[in-house]
Amino acid sequence: MDAQEILSFPCDFPVKAMGNSAPDFAEHVAAIVRRHAPGFNEAAVSSRSSSGGKFTAVTVMIQATSRAQLEAIYQDFHQDERVLYVI
Repeated sequence: MDAQEILSFPCDFPVKAMGNSAPDFAEHVAAIVRRHAPGFNEAAVSSRSSSGGKFTAVTVMIQATSRAQLEAIYQDFHQDERVLYVI
């Protein structure tokens, strides 16, 4: 079963990325997501630092409209030098 069969669009979907901690990392991740989901709620961005403080994980909850939209977001994450991991 592929993701298209599992997800029914539109749906709420958490987009997650991790990178080195920096004051603007959460906004950086949100800016990437905003290119593909411009109407997401800015209050739906949350971040959490690793126990040692070296890394930050950012979650952006969006209203996903298609598998193609999600693939485009993750493609941008993979091409971004500040994003180390996509969850």
